[in-house]
Amino acid sequence: TDKKKYLSLKSITPVNDTKHFMVGAYKEHRLEGSSVRIISIFRRDSVQPLYCVFYCGTHWANGMKAEVQMHSDHFGFRFVTTDVLCPNHPDCDPSHVTLATQADAELAQNQTFLRIQNLVKREEEEFQSNFTVCWSNLFGDYNNVLQVTQTLEMYKLLGVQHVVVYNTSCGPDLERLLQSYTQEGFVEVVPWPINQYMNPSSGWQPSEHGGDIHYYGQLTTLNDCVYRNMYQSRYVLLNDIDEIIAPYQHQTLPQMMDVLQRQNPKAEVFLIENHIFPKSQFEPSGRFERPSWRDVPGINIMEHIYREEPDYRIYHPSKMIVRPRAVEQTSVHSVLRNFGQTVKVPPNVCHIIHVRVPLRGGLTKKELHEDKRVWDYERQLVPNVDKALEKAGLLHM
Repeated sequence: TDKKKYLSLKSITPVNDTKHFMVGAYKEHRLEGSSVRIISIFRRDSVQPLYCVFYCGTHWANGMKAEVQMHSDHFGFRFVTTDVLCPNHPDCDPSHVTLATQADAELAQNQTFLRIQNLVKREEEEFQSNFTVCWSNLFGDYNNVLQVTQTLEMYKLLGVQHVVVYNTSCGPDLERLLQSYTQEGFVEVVPWPINQYMNPSSGWQPSEHGGDIHYYGQLTTLNDCVYRNMYQSRYVLLNDIDEIIAPYQHQTLPQMMDVLQRQNPKAEVFLIENHIFPKSQFEPSGRFERPSWRDVPGINIMEHIYREEPDYRIYHPSKMIVRPRAVEQTSVHSVLRNFGQTVKVPPNVCHIIHVRVPLRGGLTKKELHEDKRVWDYERQLVPNVDKALEKAGLLHM
């Protein structure tokens, strides 16, 4: 048979005769007895026995019983991020895998197979990147071009080499911007057509936001992104598209992580506090109201330099910098299963610059803290943003 016709090139692949979906297959180098992990989306109410059927380069191997691990974080939605662990197969060095409801490889041959990624366990010296950012999904007609450009250019100055974004849909200008960054090789856009398979929720509570899965499958994309970059990037930053994980005592993230890692040699997960900079409060001098940016859609983060003090009496969410090889399962604000230690990074060393609607709406400018960290990068940041917008054809002088 022509294997190509059965190879999935999509990021979401239905499992035949089930209500489940496969997302990515990854060789598992860290666990005894497991050979491949398939990041999946399962419907919680219809789990049935499944088999991993391998393609072994020249032949198919009969299926082995799969172990299904549904993640604990599903927020009550009917679909949940799930890891399917496939056992080692004695006479097979697999290149492709699929999930089937029966063990017979003959029957499974005409199903869609996933290529197994991370076949080679690279050492850190061979990684392509030191720092990769995983942005969870874009959806709706999000078109916040100026803030996204400023964020990407900030990350470049902070020492990030690679940004991965899962895209269900976005506005036309942002589409152009991302295309331009993709051509340059800095951004990798993974298509994420989750809306073709279910009714995704744009929130985190089924009762309030409806839908079948939390935030367009955000948890699945974050887990897939960690595995995708496991043997390609020393560190992975897990955060949202409107957040910048910024060092406050070092010029760049590599400098900061060298110090943190020396202080905490066993740490693998670093929790970074989220600090909100309300977009409703403007810096009075207007020095960053640049005429060239006036017609670019989106927020100008350089105008918003007032930071809310987090209310530490209530739950205060963090985002993360992780060494992906230590992560087994992740959620948005914490890791669910990992090897190694977790460290809370003090906010005076690093915190997130998150320009958005205020969280504590009642605060006046006097009750906010001035925080001009982004201005420290102004000399390179402003011209670089102009260049990026111009390259994408979005600058109207």
